[in-house]
Amino acid sequence: MKFLIDECLSPELVKIAHEKGHGEASHVVWLGLAGLKDWELKPIILGGDWTFVTKNSVDFRGPKDRPGSRGQYSDVAIHAGLICLNGPPGMDLDMQIELFEQALLELDHDDDLVNQVLEVTLEDEEALRIVRYALPDD
Repeated sequence: MKFLIDECLSPELVKIAHEKGHGEASHVVWLGLAGLKDWELKPIILGGDWTFVTKNSVDFRGPKDRPGSRGQYSDVAIHAGLICLNGPPGMDLDMQIELFEQALLELDHDDDLVNQVLEVTLEDEEALRIVRYALPDD
């Protein structure tokens, strides 16, 4: 898979992706795209066939209870996938790594994320919830 890591997440996630065999992974900052608004980044993500990894879930998938009703992916007919890492505000590097590694483990079972969202959420200090769903809803 070809991951693009959002600038709100650490570039260390790209290194992990590379170690797991995803050599085309990159970071928004490394591509000279730092500071772009979400709507400016969207055509780059879609045009580059990137699977986008972010912690700004609401900005891209819309509200948790109505994904696809708003957000950058609300009007997208086809995309290479969206990975949302949902943790506490100010999530530290260790937490980012843990959530991303869980996403990669899930993708080991089924790596087809076309028109899908994979959410990895820390629900409390110990429990992780992994949910995958279609977006747009078929």
